[in-house]
Formats: sequence, structure tokens, C-alpha cells
Amino acid sequence: MVIAYHVIYSMYGFWLPNDPRGSWSDFVGSWELFRYGPATKVEDYRSYAHDPHDRTRRLEAKSALKYPPVVLTGRQALSVATGFADVARRSGYHIYACAVLPDHGHLVIGRHHYKVEQVVRRLKQAAGRQLDLDELHPFAGLTARRGALPTPFAENCWHCFIDNDKYARAAIRYTENNPLKEGKPRQRWSFVEPWRPDAL
Repeated sequence: MVIAYHVIYSMYGFWLPNDPRGSWSDFVGSWELFRYGPATKVEDYRSYAHDPHDRTRRLEAKSALKYPPVVLTGRQALSVATGFADVARRSGYHIYACAVLPDHGHLVIGRHHYKVEQVVRRLKQAAGRQLDLDELHPFAGLTARRGALPTPFAENCWHCFIDNDKYARAAIRYTENNPLKEGKPRQRWSFVEPWRPDAL
């Protein structure tokens, strides 16, 4: 039985749908970007981050993006976390680990009656609203379809099902240690709950 999820979300421009290492995407929505190849959807859950690939071509493709890739500052990361906290409290999401990094982030989220994709979509929407409220939105002044601000997040997310206590603890540890790998301090968020498998 699924008891939680390990989620990795990306900021806009971090991981393209036609990344030569593979992606979570089914299609490439921009003709300018499609010139660098179709979507490279993968079906398994391993990390592709360190796979060998044509780095020059990947960076060339990024130059075809409609907006500049989003890289969060510390203040923007705090705003994103504030948005996460608000929607988690209002919607009853249980978050057991969270790392908000400049171009992506990790979450360990307890099982909910909504699908995990919907939970992550609502978390990202709340974070985007909070960035706007805090006047820190990376696309402030720009408009997308229907006059809204473009989202600072990539459309999809990677997630892995957690079905046992050992795996949950490993995912939480991995998430907590992720900022350290990038030379950043460990993050502690007030909305992150202690892992209690007995409460599931």
C-alpha cells in the first residue's frame, strides 16, 4: 500500500521536455524548442541527472525558451515555502520533508485522497500566488494565456511511490541532505511534520 510519495519538482527551464537524458514529458509544446528534438519521455524512476549527454545541445535548447530559466533567490525560496505551508494547512497535506533549491525541489508527502499530481499542482499554484503577493515573482510584468502570470514551475513532476517505513525514512533523509550537496545549509520548515508511520 502506498503510504507517501517522494516528489521532485522543477522550476521553469531547469529540465526541458526534450532533455537528451530523458524527461517526464509526453510532448514539446513550443516549435522553437521542438527544433531540438521531440519529448524524451522515460517510464522508470531512476535519476538521469548524471547520465552522459550532449551538454552543448542541451544548453542551446535552453536559449529557445520563451522566458529565462527560473533560478530562485533565498527570499524567493522562502516565499515558495510559505505558499506550500499555506495550502498544506488548508488542504490537510502531510509534508514530511521539503527542500526548496534554486532550480528544483524535493518533497516527501503523505498519501492523500487527491492524486499526488493534483497535490503537487496545488502546492505549485499556492507558491506562485505567494511569490506574486510578496512581489518576488520571477515573471512579474509578463503575461501568459488569459492574462495570467506565467508559472515559474515546470508543468510536470517526478514522483516515486513509497510503500514502507524504511523507504520513507530514506527519502526523507535524501531530501533533508539535498541542500548540503549544493553547499547550502540544511533547511528546516515549520510545516514539515515528523515521520510517524504508526499514525498512518
